[in-house]
Amino acid sequence: MTKFNLKNIFSDIKFWIILFGILRLYGITNPPIEVAHNWRQTTVCMAARNFYTTDPNIFYPRVDIAGEKSGITGMEFPIFNYLIYVFSLVFGYDHWYGRLINLLISSIGVFFFYKLLLKYFEKKIAFNAAIILLASFWFAYSRKIMPDTFASSLVIISLYYGTNYLEGRNPISNLILYFIFGLFGVLSKLPVVYIWFLYSIWIFSGGNYLRKVIFIGASSVIAGITFFWYYIWVPYLVDEFGLWYFFMGKNLSQGFNESIKYLPEILNHFYETAIRYVGFSMLLFGLITSIIKKDKIIWITFLISLIFFSLIIFKSGKTFAFHSYYVLPFVPVMALVASYGMSQIKNSTLVKIILFAICIEGVLNQWNDFVIKPNEKEIIRLESSLDSISNQDDLIVINSGEYPTPMYFANRKGWVCDNSKLFDKNYISHLKNHGCKYIVILKKSFGSDIRLNYNVLIDNEYFKVYELK
Repeated sequence: MTKFNLKNIFSDIKFWIILFGILRLYGITNPPIEVAHNWRQTTVCMAARNFYTTDPNIFYPRVDIAGEKSGITGMEFPIFNYLIYVFSLVFGYDHWYGRLINLLISSIGVFFFYKLLLKYFEKKIAFNAAIILLASFWFAYSRKIMPDTFASSLVIISLYYGTNYLEGRNPISNLILYFIFGLFGVLSKLPVVYIWFLYSIWIFSGGNYLRKVIFIGASSVIAGITFFWYYIWVPYLVDEFGLWYFFMGKNLSQGFNESIKYLPEILNHFYETAIRYVGFSMLLFGLITSIIKKDKIIWITFLISLIFFSLIIFKSGKTFAFHSYYVLPFVPVMALVASYGMSQIKNSTLVKIILFAICIEGVLNQWNDFVIKPNEKEIIRLESSLDSISNQDDLIVINSGEYPTPMYFANRKGWVCDNSKLFDKNYISHLKNHGCKYIVILKKSFGSDIRLNYNVLIDNEYFKVYELK
């Protein structure tokens, strides 16, 4: 292969998207028990598995930690969960389909991110921004069984087609694709809606007035459907089926006060987590340079995004501070500004070194997320152990605190609680009255060992099962 051909390959963003995709195939079939947000992944899996085993109605998603109740509850519109269900119809249920689906859609999202930037910036800015995004916090989370990068990618794809429509390119098909991807993106994860406000750049600039009116009309339909799901249907499911599980945010006043209190933790997500230190230093350099050079498209894009993303932060408050993945929808904007900063460096060799450093720092700091600790893996045996003494429809309680992860791997329904609850006679009486038959005590992962005065059915190094009579 000639030097010219290699240069063409290395300068093609599709090569790097595929390469990063292959890297993330390592451990793709791992169960969702990596340390970072296994609880979030298993709730996604619960809904997907229940579509497959119980009821495929997408409007009634279910989780397994509602005790004797149906488990139906309000959550994000479960299109991501439903895709796992669709795969399961063909291949039989397995959790790792979610990893593969997210990786595929998120990789396509990076490609459209590149195509979007290519319309307004030099190729080197679009290329480097896409590479930074690949190595950013997205690296690990785009293969988790979570809808965050999935939804962000759908909205980025929507942004590409939406701007095409506003610019008069093949209007009908672009409007339809904008609507479809935008609708499912925002329904899948409400915070990604902040990206919509970037359309104000096109809406308030010159152009075809009728096209803008049609675009606003289509966007209003998306907003209306989204409002119905989150603010009418989700509360209805909660009221009707008695399980409040989905976090809908706080009032802005409370969230703002919490955000100020936990400001160091919130800022940490941006400079340490999102694109790491080298990438963040390039972001600061790019932002300062864009202001000095009066490059409005950069600093205005960043400012609009930051203002409206701040509303997401204030709505989340303390929850944002202690859930790092909440920053994921903002990472593409950070990658753009960091790439712009790199474009201001004239020494091409230095730029390559910086880009390499960003990639190494990003990937190595997340690689531990691809490895499951031996102690964590033992939770997978929970289902087969319980199958030896009980039926799958027997209700259980697990001492995993608020973590739903063990319940998912038990493939049972029931309750989760901390150890102290299991010494509460009233709580135990409540469990018995509502059909609980077994108590599972986790000894290492997700719980700690305690002694209870009940008949022991299973006792090994990692968990113990009592019969509740």
